[in-house]
Amino acid sequence: KKKNFGSVVYCVWFLAPIKEHIQETVKMEDREARRKRKEDAKHLKRKRIEDSGGIRPRSKDGEDQNVTKETKNVSSTTQEDHSAKSGSFKNSRNDSRTQNNNNNNNINNNRKKNSRQTNAPRGKHRFGRVMERVPCRNKPRFSTLSIALPGSVVSNCQTRELKTQLVGQIARAAAVYHVDEIIVFDDKLSTERPERAFYSSRHNRDRRQEASRRQEDNKPKDKDNEQQYEEPRKRSDPHTFMARVLQYCECPQYLRRFFFPMHPDLQFAGLLSPIDAPHHVRAEESSRYREGVVLDKKGAKGSLVNCGIRSRPVEIDKVLTAGIRCTVKLDPKVYGSPGKIFGTVVSPSAPREENGTYCGYSTRLADSINAVFDECPFEGGYDLKIGTSERGDQSVDDESFSLPNFRHSLVLFGGVAGIEECVDADESMKIAGSESRKLFDEWINICPFQGSRTIRTEEAVLISLARLSPFVARNAEKAVNAVPSKSKEVDVEFSDESPSDESSDDNDDDSST
Repeated sequence: KKKNFGSVVYCVWFLAPIKEHIQETVKMEDREARRKRKEDAKHLKRKRIEDSGGIRPRSKDGEDQNVTKETKNVSSTTQEDHSAKSGSFKNSRNDSRTQNNNNNNNINNNRKKNSRQTNAPRGKHRFGRVMERVPCRNKPRFSTLSIALPGSVVSNCQTRELKTQLVGQIARAAAVYHVDEIIVFDDKLSTERPERAFYSSRHNRDRRQEASRRQEDNKPKDKDNEQQYEEPRKRSDPHTFMARVLQYCECPQYLRRFFFPMHPDLQFAGLLSPIDAPHHVRAEESSRYREGVVLDKKGAKGSLVNCGIRSRPVEIDKVLTAGIRCTVKLDPKVYGSPGKIFGTVVSPSAPREENGTYCGYSTRLADSINAVFDECPFEGGYDLKIGTSERGDQSVDDESFSLPNFRHSLVLFGGVAGIEECVDADESMKIAGSESRKLFDEWINICPFQGSRTIRTEEAVLISLARLSPFVARNAEKAVNAVPSKSKEVDVEFSDESPSDESSDDNDDDSST
């Protein structure tokens, strides 16, 4: 009896780990089977959504039957898996493999049926993605649209972050409605407020004092090295601040490090939403036109330009000064071919005049409201001047409202007090603010019967551009019919004496933006 009892104990002690190992392997296979069923279900659901064109398929005739079949297959597999546990370990393993294979075959058959039933196009209405290309009219546009607004509207914001957000809204509105030029003028009414922090305490004051003390200690004491030490850049006035942020938003991302060094005005520029205009191309995008910066290198025919193509500079047909921005026309076939890329320098207005492609806006600073009209960069000036005021003599809602034919139009916005106060503050103007109507061809009340006492400038820009957009589009079609189809190609001349609007040299931050 003692020997039999000892042998039984020995068998139990020896077989216990084997039993536990078998149980663990069965549990692991159950987990693997459940995980695989979940993955198959997710994959099937994702496939059905893609086949339906990005729209979640609802219960239709024929689809419910497929769903019920799939649920029956899943339930049958679960029952068979539970029944396999009672059998031997080898049989359960073989059964689970055959069942999974059958299950995958049934799912693939159901996918084929669903793909046959849903014939929706693949590239249409896919949620979760941004459109790959900006819509284009594919018609040449020879007319331009400019807006002018005072930089004093930025002074009404309390912090630099709010100022940056305000300018970003204006940049977004200008890009959406194809604005070609933004003029920031000085209305002589800006009152710069000291920027206040949201949180101030004795602890923060001590930290600021300690930081300033460290900065003074780091200054070189030698007279020779004293000239090399650069003082921190001062904050710009409201007009320069607005112009700099507007230019930063318009510049493509791969060119910003060349034209915009570190500056206090761009401290919160990273929080802005990108305008994502057509000239903000991706690295792999096969675009016909690209913005680039001229490098300090030359090829066989001309200069090399960085156009945002990875490790492949573009060789242009002319020799230009290094550091300036230019527009390059490329053949889309060169993107897929190896070797050097050759391009042609064209005017910044070439994409617009060829097929109406919008390529951003230019920014201009004006010393006064009178300089907005006198310093017009277009030949012949603005032939249509529109003033916006709540005291306008006509409204967009009028049935007889229409815009005359124009080549270069200008929409001017006032500051906090309106255009009348801007005219009164400008000493170069010979008329009073009450006679501001004489400066414009159209004096329009964009939003009659407004529900608020005031409309902010950034709101007025968005409302005005939205309501005037259909009238501007009609005029653009008329201008295309008026211009002859075959126009002479004008050679673009580049002068080294006159600086460009954007230069990589940042010698004078306050005067040039």
